[in-house]
Amino acid sequence: DAQPTEKLKHPRATVHVLTMTATPIPRALHSALLGIRETSNLETPPLDRHPVETRIIRWDDQLIKHAILREMNRGGQVYFVHNRVQDIEQVVEKVKILVPEAKVTFGHGQMDAHSLEKAMVNFVRKDADILVATTIIESGLDIPNANTIFIDDADMYGLADLHQLRGRVGRSKHRAYAYLIVN
Repeated sequence: DAQPTEKLKHPRATVHVLTMTATPIPRALHSALLGIRETSNLETPPLDRHPVETRIIRWDDQLIKHAILREMNRGGQVYFVHNRVQDIEQVVEKVKILVPEAKVTFGHGQMDAHSLEKAMVNFVRKDADILVATTIIESGLDIPNANTIFIDDADMYGLADLHQLRGRVGRSKHRAYAYLIVN
């Protein structure tokens, strides 16, 4: 004598999901365009933030030296992105010659984990003024003290990459500068 099971009634639940991205990733953007998700834009920067001043330049020793010294004189640090591992150490030497008073370190994804971690920790601890690195810095690094970035061979990057790299600076109240070096 089995009794029929009573169908359980669940109140209809509404699920709200908040997805946050700094830039719309393709799936999120596609969902928004189809009307599956809603989007909202935060267009007001945090208080005391200035837009990143971006300049497209050709390699110019004096301009690069001046910009590095300006950043160092205000107690800041500099990223120098060079995305070719095979000659990154030559760029490190070039930067050291341009600004001999700067402490320069470098990092790239082909380094052993210990050396890469040491370089990054030195930069975070302000034991280095300049970090010459590949695009490994484009994700996850948040160093408010670094407010000047040089992107070497910028004409070889896509717009999204340049935007992501430029986003590494301007994370404090200080004016940030991005120099896109083109050939």
